[in-house]
Amino acid sequence: MQFSSYETQGFYDEMFEEDGRPREHVQLLLDTIQSLSDGQLLRYKHAAERLLLQMGITFNVYGDSAGTERIFPFDLVPRIIPASEWDYIERGLKQRIHALNAFLDDVYHDQKILKDGTIPAEVVTSAVSYRKECHGLNPPWGVWCHITGTDLVRDGNGQYYVLEDNLRVPSGVSYVLENREVLKRIFPKVFEGLSVRPVAEYPSRLLAMLESIAPAGVTDPRVVLLTPGIYNSAYFEHSFLAQQMGVQVVEGRDLAVTREGVFMRTTRGLQRVDVIYRRVDDDFLDPETFRPDSLLGVPGLMAAYRAGRVSLANAPGNGIADDKVIYAYVPDMIRYYEGAEPILPNVPTYLCWRGQDRQYVLEHLEDLVVKSANESGGYGMLVGPHATAQQRAEFAVKIKDNPRNFIAQPTLALSRVPTIVEDHFEGRHVDLRPYVLCGQEIYVLPGGLTRVAMKKGSLVVNSSQGGGSKDTWVLDSSPAGTQQGQVQ
Repeated sequence: MQFSSYETQGFYDEMFEEDGRPREHVQLLLDTIQSLSDGQLLRYKHAAERLLLQMGITFNVYGDSAGTERIFPFDLVPRIIPASEWDYIERGLKQRIHALNAFLDDVYHDQKILKDGTIPAEVVTSAVSYRKECHGLNPPWGVWCHITGTDLVRDGNGQYYVLEDNLRVPSGVSYVLENREVLKRIFPKVFEGLSVRPVAEYPSRLLAMLESIAPAGVTDPRVVLLTPGIYNSAYFEHSFLAQQMGVQVVEGRDLAVTREGVFMRTTRGLQRVDVIYRRVDDDFLDPETFRPDSLLGVPGLMAAYRAGRVSLANAPGNGIADDKVIYAYVPDMIRYYEGAEPILPNVPTYLCWRGQDRQYVLEHLEDLVVKSANESGGYGMLVGPHATAQQRAEFAVKIKDNPRNFIAQPTLALSRVPTIVEDHFEGRHVDLRPYVLCGQEIYVLPGGLTRVAMKKGSLVVNSSQGGGSKDTWVLDSSPAGTQQGQVQ
């Protein structure tokens, strides 16, 4: 397979300049691919798919009549990010996470940013993810979002934008780790001569961060991962991360709260739990505090958390910063708490609760992407240019009925990466979800999950909507990184 017939078609391409010349940092990869014998890359592709199946790298699809479990599509052509580009991304993410944590701590305490009018108070208090029950909570180190997945996109000029923040229970990092493992097994020679920053240390970094937030006085903390169960779409990731960290996967029924703290039921009796990496949404976390009909949570967990007898990651209540309307104010948060301009800009956003913005959105639905404030996975969204007149009319009614619940953004010409389609390469649109760990320090996993829209022309990269993924290589500019064996 050759790249000679590959065309950028006017989009920003991660591997090729507009005139078709390879970007400097991808030349070695291209030479390696093009040196393969006829059919070899396709054989690698089929071998990778078999490996994915054997390794059980799957996700569950709710409401799928054909079966609930699917292999996550994986494309062998990686996305490569130069060191200087990554440095810019990393600085921007650290700034953003720091400001978001400051905002969350403020909102659930003094609410200075609301009193000063930087963010309208009614926008925060009207959010479905705003939890009055979390007022006065004091997470260790003042950190509310310990694990974050921030979605980035690039426009036609190559500028990075933050598309949205995922602070509640962000998923996908297991695919980052497994994608690297598959590519190393299937395509080992592609790494020769390249210096790619490792991703294999993520589980140990995650465990160290979780242990660092243990309640005061605990010297050898026990960490568990709380899952909703095997039918959750990300259950593979829950079990994978727990196995990698060497911690126990538990469901709500496995935990009990007493006056002394939180305990795990085992065949040897009750064992104390100090830190819970929870992959259960706020609503279902504790039936005594949130939804009383929840069978997934742990009764009394919030009281134990508030009393400092157990630590939770992520902290309850941080979903307010996931709200897509609140997202529009993150640049203002950065200026307010950091005293600096945002390093990574937001995508320009129209807020439908504002009369002037709403009027513009309703008049330009055919040009915009409209999103519900609290939906995810590509649901609750209208891609105006690809929608029918009837779909746009239906969304117009929804916007008028509940304007607080919708935002709109211009349709960005997302960057593309060459992708194997049958027996040749075609450009497919991508985004990037880097993962950030925040405890006493902030750590950004080099690269993250590159999600790719496998359907031609599609801008929707979510796995639930047919998207796939690519390995993401961040090049290391340090002299030590030039030695072989740096890829993990």
